[in-house]
Amino acid sequence: FVHIGSVASGSIKSGDNAELIVDHSMRSGIRNSHSATHLLNEALRATLGDHVAQRGSLNASDRLRFDFSHAKAMTAQELAAVERGVNTYIRQNSPVETRIMTPDDARELGAQALFGEKYGDEVRVVSMGVMDKSGKGLDGNTYSLELCGGTHVSCLGEVGGFTLLSESASASGVRRIEALTGAAAEAHNANQARSMAQVAGLLKAKPDDVADRVQGLLDERKALQNEISELRRAVAMGGGGESQDAESVNGVPFFAQVFDDVPGKDLRGLVDEHKNRLGSAVIVLITGAGGKAAVAVGVTDDLTAKVSAVDVVKIAAGELGGKGGGGRPDMAQAGGADASNAEAAVAAARKLLEEM
Repeated sequence: FVHIGSVASGSIKSGDNAELIVDHSMRSGIRNSHSATHLLNEALRATLGDHVAQRGSLNASDRLRFDFSHAKAMTAQELAAVERGVNTYIRQNSPVETRIMTPDDARELGAQALFGEKYGDEVRVVSMGVMDKSGKGLDGNTYSLELCGGTHVSCLGEVGGFTLLSESASASGVRRIEALTGAAAEAHNANQARSMAQVAGLLKAKPDDVADRVQGLLDERKALQNEISELRRAVAMGGGGESQDAESVNGVPFFAQVFDDVPGKDLRGLVDEHKNRLGSAVIVLITGAGGKAAVAVGVTDDLTAKVSAVDVVKIAAGELGGKGGGGRPDMAQAGGADASNAEAAVAAARKLLEEM
């Protein structure tokens, strides 16, 4: 064991006695997280299957992180089952037992070991949790049985509580769970409850009805957005451009329209509608909604052999402070930084047709 420190005052020399004092608050928190990690490992195996194996972990004084082998994201139901399983054994408050034995005896007993870990002539086996005798447990009716040399609680109730925060990908075929234990878990749950109460108050709903109320508001918002989009489309198709009829530029029907409040994502649909309305045309639509420019160019199928929408959109985007643009010969889109040059962009597109 190596202890590293600094001399705050005075001096020391070889042979002097030193008193080492453990930070009991921190150590107690680490015990909580470490014992909860053992319970978590077993809860994951019980929920997902015996293929689950530890691939890394962190045990801090207020939280834990656990990496394990599993091929896909866990469902909300699986996460709830794991959290419930861990807390079930914490509430059981059964003693945590340790035994020293040979690795062979430990394996025969059914103790789990870390993959790739090298063990000596003797190992420490930690068992925790008492299963119902009708269940399938290791070491008779023991819930968790692992080879481990780390610090643990004396009784599972000392963990205090376990709150699962997140589940995410850590590497290929490896998932990661992060959780809180003890006082940190209690504080987190209290904060969550306060936040839920505030949201319920704003929605004038009971906490149990918040999800349904929010879903209703989201549905209402989506319906209103669709209605606004339809109204904008109707206004756009009814006027606001240079002309509702295509002009002839070098023998090619050309239609251009500039908007102030049409979202860029709506331009593509408007291009398709103008294609259907005009039958044959090169269509240039530009909007400055949101402070930035967006341009969409459509070319009807009968003209794509002569004019490419990609060439036209690149010319227009250059006037709008953008670069490039992409798409197909019949449909292309691009963005720009300066919507005030919309008319110049239309003129550039018209000039391209004039010079063909």
